[in-house]
Amino acid sequence: MFEATKVGRSVSKEDYKAQQEELRTQLLAIQHDLKESRIPVIILVSGVEAAGKGEVINRLNEWLDTRGVQTFAFWNESDEERERPRYWRFWRAMPPRGEISILFGGWYQTPIEHRFNGYCTDAELDGELNRIVDFERMLIQDGALIVKFWFHLSEADQKARLKELSRDDKSRWKMLPDKSKFSEHYATFEQVAERIILHTDRGVSPWYLIEASDRRYRDLTVGKTLLHAIRSRLAEASNGDAANNLVSPDLPGSPSAQITLLDQLDLSLSLPRDQYKTDLKRLQTEINELAWTAYNKKRSTVLMFEGVDAGGKGGAIRRITTAIDARLYRAIPVAAPTDEEKAHHYLWRFWRHIPRAGHITLYDRSWYGRVLVERVEGYASDAEWRRAYSEINRFEEQLVDSGVILLKFWLHISQDEQLKRFKDRESVPYKRYKITEDDWRNREKWPYYKEAVNEMVARTSTRHAAWTLIEGDDKAYARVKVMRTICDTLSESLKGDPIPTAGYVPCGEKRIVGGG
Repeated sequence: MFEATKVGRSVSKEDYKAQQEELRTQLLAIQHDLKESRIPVIILVSGVEAAGKGEVINRLNEWLDTRGVQTFAFWNESDEERERPRYWRFWRAMPPRGEISILFGGWYQTPIEHRFNGYCTDAELDGELNRIVDFERMLIQDGALIVKFWFHLSEADQKARLKELSRDDKSRWKMLPDKSKFSEHYATFEQVAERIILHTDRGVSPWYLIEASDRRYRDLTVGKTLLHAIRSRLAEASNGDAANNLVSPDLPGSPSAQITLLDQLDLSLSLPRDQYKTDLKRLQTEINELAWTAYNKKRSTVLMFEGVDAGGKGGAIRRITTAIDARLYRAIPVAAPTDEEKAHHYLWRFWRHIPRAGHITLYDRSWYGRVLVERVEGYASDAEWRRAYSEINRFEEQLVDSGVILLKFWLHISQDEQLKRFKDRESVPYKRYKITEDDWRNREKWPYYKEAVNEMVARTSTRHAAWTLIEGDDKAYARVKVMRTICDTLSESLKGDPIPTAGYVPCGEKRIVGGG
């Protein structure tokens, strides 16, 4: 497939100079339009060694307004990155809407290197490429434009370029170990590249193969291709998206057809006060010990709490955090997204808080807002919240596969109990901040939320990330059930030897703690 990148295309110095000025003007103009459109652009730069990928990135930063461009190189992983799921480092590089991120290698760099070095099989590689395809589709469905460039050289041109770079004291090439392997195994690298490109070359995110032997041709082709891609995407945006206008099916009208999982919870369950105090003290001691065990074994934990308003999420979280050393956890209250968060994919603000190995993050509300409040209140389109189920399942699967212990709780109470708690909050001065007009308004939409929760649990309670439904009318019972579930899960998950801080199954996401 690379024959077309070895035909010897070139541009004279005069032609380059004449075209560069106009191209740069057009790129700056389209970058301004991009800012107004709020479309994020992700440029992936990959290819054979010595093809000049760094030179191209420097040229794009020269031609564009660098105030709207960020460049990321994914070389050696930091300790911070190794202790989190692999895609955490890529989410940190996602551009705000209307801006551009240039990713050197991006999520393709590690699969290429691992297959080239024989660290994984073709089947394992294909599994990771499937994840990449899903990841790119998710970003594109959220409005992003992904432009992927592959720079290629003939074997003879690569050898000549490597010889040239070896004489340049400023070249990064001198810092790379085993430099000779790329030229000695050119055919193997090309085979790996072909497999990866064929697998991930999709209509919504195609690869652009660029002949890189002539630097002037290479740079102009990249600039013109990028200009065309952004123009096309802006034109699509101006035409609207009819795919968002989906209609939700109605259920049959009889009461028995409206029953949900929440209706099957026994909300009369309770716990005597004396037993509650005894159980709570024992469980808090246990969870403290388990938290330190997890820290020593380098296992991170994510505790996620959802539930109806006044369902007891805050009370349950406080009983957990008072039992754990404050240095081991972070509690993240999730409210309406900020302007910065709105400028990214909705999962971005949750990825950024994923704990490093041995630590705990507690989310008070979570990524499920997309299929709950955003669905019911109309903040997300039908298409957006419908595709969120698969996006969330893939997100949680990545967490668990990387070694994260994930627990998801839904705390439920009856409408009568909620009304009682609302009135209590209004009458107690130090609780008034907990009750808002939105709480009363949401109460009026109880049937819609109940239907949304039912579908949410049905579609996202998976083998790797099951939901735990908590009967919450009695606060004591609910808190003890939450604590007991956490202790039982941690105890089971932490059996065996400590997990090493390095190493993983190549190409896949079955990583131990970190690594790329």
